[in-house]
Amino acid sequence: MRALSDVGEVQFLDTTLRDGEQAPGVSLTPDDKADIARSLNAARIDVIEAGSACTGPGERETISRVAGLDLDSTVTSFCRGIQNDIDLALDCGVDGINLVVPASDKHVEQKVGTSKSENVDNTVELVEYAVDHGLWVEVIGEDGSRADLDYLEELLGAAVEAGADRICWADTVGHATPDRALECVSRLSDLGPVSTHTHDDLGLAVTNALVSIAAGADLVHGTINGIGERAGNVALEEVAIALDHGYGVESMDLTEVYDLAQLIANRTGIPLAPNKAVVGENAFTHESGIHTDGTLKDDSMYEPYPPEKVGRERRLALGKHAGRAGVKAALDEHDVEVTDDQLSEIVSRVKEIGDRGKRVTDADLLTIADEVTGDARDRRVELLGLTAVSGSDTPTASVRLAVDGEERKEAAVGSGPVDAAMNAAEVALSHTADATLEDYHVDAITGGTDALVTVEIEMSRGDDHVVVSASDSDITRASVRAMVDAMDRLVADDEEPLVADD
Repeated sequence: MRALSDVGEVQFLDTTLRDGEQAPGVSLTPDDKADIARSLNAARIDVIEAGSACTGPGERETISRVAGLDLDSTVTSFCRGIQNDIDLALDCGVDGINLVVPASDKHVEQKVGTSKSENVDNTVELVEYAVDHGLWVEVIGEDGSRADLDYLEELLGAAVEAGADRICWADTVGHATPDRALECVSRLSDLGPVSTHTHDDLGLAVTNALVSIAAGADLVHGTINGIGERAGNVALEEVAIALDHGYGVESMDLTEVYDLAQLIANRTGIPLAPNKAVVGENAFTHESGIHTDGTLKDDSMYEPYPPEKVGRERRLALGKHAGRAGVKAALDEHDVEVTDDQLSEIVSRVKEIGDRGKRVTDADLLTIADEVTGDARDRRVELLGLTAVSGSDTPTASVRLAVDGEERKEAAVGSGPVDAAMNAAEVALSHTADATLEDYHVDAITGGTDALVTVEIEMSRGDDHVVVSASDSDITRASVRAMVDAMDRLVADDEEPLVADD
């Protein structure tokens, strides 16, 4: 092993567009893949595996689109041990291929139905073919963590001699322990440049990736947010921060991590766990009175590294554990001045909400402050009018908003009147608002034909989250009022004007 602090730089291969898409329920559109690829490139990911050309015409069209984006990253296609897969990848215009060949007895004999010697010969022929056609070639020994190590060395050694640019140790089923990773990668690193591909079935993906690097690997396969088959691939952002913070080793651009994680969570429909390392909502959120007080005195008191390192902001959450210092700091962030007595009352109300099991959002806090101080704050966004039509084949709606004192009117269509109205409000607010609807549900309905409906909306803008509810006998109006109120809270402290898109 080598000391990780002696490693100069580690490269990343991102397989979010291939292995990540194999997570149950995930299907990325061509636009999704192109947007994600651009963001991966902006984060200085070295290699982007854009998909598997053998999947079908649609996938090949998407891979070709990514390959044609003129990225700095090397763009590859995943190929099985079949020449036709290589030909299909060539048709897509990729820079290289990730050639997967069976390595364990189970895969060689049962899955593929060949012999070990024939498998070596076939691998050599495919590598020579790909190299002759000008491709960058990485050969992956599938199920390498369960392979006979002598045979794995023979197989991948033959690939290197045939001209492969690098070889990859693959813990395909998340079987390996760190000592197995060390044993395998240290042997393979004597053959040539080695990559490592780890899965998290035992919760050891990051550990095995770091051990692989210490054993000689210089490129890590993984996905953003750790998505992928079963328990997922290793999360590249976790490997990156461990290398940077723990050992001073560079990999990807960490400042791009959070935006990238949000993009992929939104496009794949796989939400980030609040306690997810690096990019989870709670990673830089403090609620405990002791922790909040300590953080206010020294940013690093309860954090291993500053949130700005990974494109985040620190948040002081409020709940039943909140103290005066935390509540006062949260009010200061919104330029709300209160007396000591008013602060005591606000803290009491915050704790009361927290005791009911509710999260106290910025919107809640500001509403409480308004009530306690008797001050009415200036709104930046206000609903002036709403018209919705749902009797036709295409539901439409128009809204009138006051945005920074300017009246705006926009119309839009949708799957229903609520959807159309909220689409219209979003257009009126313009892209500079840049907020995301996180959750929408009807909270309560009273009885009778004039039933009162309460709509609750959660929206986010960067690291800021607000939950706002509005009640009305018209569900469309309640929805738009809640959305507009949420947006008003999110942009309240933004000094930049909300410029109209036109």
